[in-house]
Amino acid sequence: MAHVVIGGGTGFIGRRLAKTLLAEGCEVTTISRMPGVNHISWHKLEKDGLPDGTTAVVNLAGQNVLDPTRRWTPGFKQNVWNSRINTTAACARAIERATIKPSVFVNISGVSHYASGTHKHTEASKVSEYDFMSRLCIEWEKAAELSDNSICRVVRIRSGVVLGRDGGMIRSLIVPFWFGLGGPIGDGSHDLPWIHVQDICKLIFFAIEKPEVNGVLNGVAPHLVTNADFTKAFSSALFRPAFFPLPLFAVNLIFGQERAVLLTNGSKVIPQRALEYGFRFQYPDLQSACKEVAHLF
Repeated sequence: MAHVVIGGGTGFIGRRLAKTLLAEGCEVTTISRMPGVNHISWHKLEKDGLPDGTTAVVNLAGQNVLDPTRRWTPGFKQNVWNSRINTTAACARAIERATIKPSVFVNISGVSHYASGTHKHTEASKVSEYDFMSRLCIEWEKAAELSDNSICRVVRIRSGVVLGRDGGMIRSLIVPFWFGLGGPIGDGSHDLPWIHVQDICKLIFFAIEKPEVNGVLNGVAPHLVTNADFTKAFSSALFRPAFFPLPLFAVNLIFGQERAVLLTNGSKVIPQRALEYGFRFQYPDLQSACKEVAHLF
């Protein structure tokens, strides 16, 4: 039986992943700041290493970048950086120190590696440091590197915007959209790489289970959409109008320009390697994903 250790397992994706893994018959241990059954702290991980019998490590830890209650101050930026880089490095160190190595380390980062534009990005596309978010993603992946002689596979999943009822973008948008006050950001023409929360969890399990899977996977749905497409699909799933665009200057004012790019400056990203490996998306198109997340509202 697989024993999966999840860094950040109490977050939006982590909770769903733990449920998915338990349903598949896995044993799950969560690393977090919160005490609980089958939980360990980051301090305990550093001190004592991975729990006995760990077969896979997944790191999802990270401060919520788009928390509208937090101003984009130098301190918060450092928090965003450290919460990703330091936890990933802690997982890598624990794997290196383990007497019996886990078979796979799955680290989740973002698609900010890829610049916006008309080009469609696959996992083979060139990445570069062009702003804070791209630098963060590149260093995030570097922190997951293991020594050359490690027998542990490393899978780096670059995730798009994760759609799910319990958190992320949907949780932020549901109230205005429910009251008919939703709308696109700016003219809505920018790309929005996305994935349903169940599919990102299934992709992580797929990476754990399939020994041939390694390297970078784009954790995005195959259906390329814009912000305007999302606005139309989500408002339609809620049976609500969406006539109130959010001006770009307002987004930059609320979030600060460096992080507002996550909402205003997407790229065209394709999950080429996931599809080549034979992964099947449960929600490959935006309409089915929006219907599912809107179902209980």
